[in-house]
Amino acid sequence: MNLENNSSTRLLRWQMLTVALLIVGYAGYYLCRSNFSVALPLMIDELAAKGISAADAKVRLGTIASFGVFAYAIGKFFSGTLADYLGGRRTFLLGTAGAICFTALFAMGGGFPLFTFAWLLNRVLQSMGWPGAVKLASRWFSYSAYGTAMGIISQSYLFGDAAARQFMGWLIQQGVGWRGVFFVAAGVMLAIFIIMLFLLKESPRDIGLPEPPANPDNLIGNNADNAKPLVFKTLLLAFLRSPAFLIVCVLSLGCTLLRETFNTWTPTYFTQVVGLTKAEAASKSALFPFFGGVSVLLAGFISDKLGRGGRAMIILIGLLLSCVGLLALGNFNFAGSASIPIWLVSAVAFTLIGPYSYLAGALSLDFGGKQGSATAAGIIDGVGYLGGVLAGDSIARISVAYGWQGAFNALAIVAVLSSLAALVFLINQRRPVQYGER
Repeated sequence: MNLENNSSTRLLRWQMLTVALLIVGYAGYYLCRSNFSVALPLMIDELAAKGISAADAKVRLGTIASFGVFAYAIGKFFSGTLADYLGGRRTFLLGTAGAICFTALFAMGGGFPLFTFAWLLNRVLQSMGWPGAVKLASRWFSYSAYGTAMGIISQSYLFGDAAARQFMGWLIQQGVGWRGVFFVAAGVMLAIFIIMLFLLKESPRDIGLPEPPANPDNLIGNNADNAKPLVFKTLLLAFLRSPAFLIVCVLSLGCTLLRETFNTWTPTYFTQVVGLTKAEAASKSALFPFFGGVSVLLAGFISDKLGRGGRAMIILIGLLLSCVGLLALGNFNFAGSASIPIWLVSAVAFTLIGPYSYLAGALSLDFGGKQGSATAAGIIDGVGYLGGVLAGDSIARISVAYGWQGAFNALAIVAVLSSLAALVFLINQRRPVQYGER
């Protein structure tokens, strides 16, 4: 009994360390990703000073953002399978090293060709991070705690993103230019990489402990506790034959477009419409991931208590409430008030990000078990970021042509369509489960 208690205590300690490392590590990814969003107003000003109109600069930088999201989406389809074959630790560290190198290269650029090249490679290599984290979670946690575990790990791209934006806003307030912001981000990421290189472990087996069980209702097979990867074709067919998996991909498409729009353009919206300074806009933009982080923690914990249909219900409710916030942003005149649009953006984050976090998190673990969880996360995220491509160039063009109110109304339509997909998913999840179907 004492030996069993000691093993449980030791496992819990290593689980806590692994979660902490993944939170800090993936937050570093966002330090090397949100820097583009935070620095957008400064880059637009620099390009305008060189003779490019502010509107043209906004569209061209938005195009780079779209190219980056597209590269990230394509990378997801490969990086998920790579993580299942190479292992979560190696994949995560590879992505970290890539983010460091190409963030620094972007800061050295002097024009659009090098900016585009560096940002594309940055996003491609960063696509390895989340599948690597999901793969690690599948080895370290029991399926009964997937929602809670992934909810906590998801704080890496929410509270971590919020902290990163606050930090970068402070740097700008101190007079640091956008290139300096990028170099600091790369330097912090390098320090994180060194720490993870020595402390991050692939599996409890690396410390002499057994792995927790995978979800028995997965799509892969009864051998889901075996971490040995399957042939990619076998994984892909298992996922594509599942109606629930395909619906989740559709949900990812809409939710990622909504999330990426706010991630990319919130500082610019706060500057151009709300009237904040660039430093204030960078700082206030942290409210979106902050309230998203609160949402994810609540959604993860509650879904583990509600059972199989709980996540589907929370996704539907969250998307419907997001529609209300987006319509308010698109149709109300705030009469010069800065606080109302800021809090509406925060409300959208609270209603949207919790449901979004399930898609390439707990649901991917449910679908793929230990053998295919990273592949499932890569496909779901990859499809989602194909929708996220529109968050850069298309939203820039809509906001230039119809103003930000027009952009928010367009996003409300996306939220309505996503809600319909969520309703179909809820109906699917309330059916009796059959092996390999979900």
